Amino acid sequence: MIKWLGRWFAPKVHLRPHQAARLGNWRAIPDVRHSAGVEHSRFVVVDVETSGLNLREDKLISIGAVAVVNGKIALGDSFYIVLQQQEASEKNNILLHGIGTAEQLKGTPPADALLDFLEFLGKDPLIAFHVTFDETMIKRALREYLGFSFKHPWIDLAYVMPSLNPPLAKKYYALDDWTGHFGIRIDARHNALADALATAQLFQIAIAQANKKEVVNFSGFHDLERAQRWVNSVS
Repeated sequence: MIKWLGRWFAPKVHLRPHQAARLGNWRAIPDVRHSAGVEHSRFVVVDVETSGLNLREDKLISIGAVAVVNGKIALGDSFYIVLQQQEASEKNNILLHGIGTAEQLKGTPPADALLDFLEFLGKDPLIAFHVTFDETMIKRALREYLGFSFKHPWIDLAYVMPSLNPPLAKKYYALDDWTGHFGIRIDARHNALADALATAQLFQIAIAQANKKEVVNFSGFHDLERAQRWVNSVS
């Protein structure tokens, strides 16, 4: 019962004074306007690597993120971090993402790593492909290590792309399907930063396609996502 309740309520976490100050400063950042056009906005495209696919039990290992600023990928505005693990993930998992035992054990302490991520993010919207996984793993880690419930705007390209490309909706499901279709190269698949960069390129394609439909801001992309979720629910 206590374990079940812990999934819904943030645990008591004792942050060091400088950590609490950093979190307080992030909370004080004003929210962004979702009506602002893409050409005047910053979006953060994110991807994570974990110790497995169990949303309740597996650990967040790394976060990669790339900013899309005013519709353009800002390579100088990127983020990558490995969270320090108490014990390394299994060998098969390491072979998948390439983050070895030593790197996992010597990573950045989780609270500091997550504060670094929040400071990079600011209050700008997050973009991901299949948001549920990335969002759940990030929210779990923030609750565990910083003791707060992370509520943030996201856009899921796994729904936006089918909404913009109906003929492909039933054919393509995975990120690899869409990147392959549009000729987007991923240099290191299952590396969080490389996957975030590929997803950012896919988002640029979505921006160009959406512009033709007069979808020009976060709210418009959110409407596309919501409409496609409804289509999937009734089909």
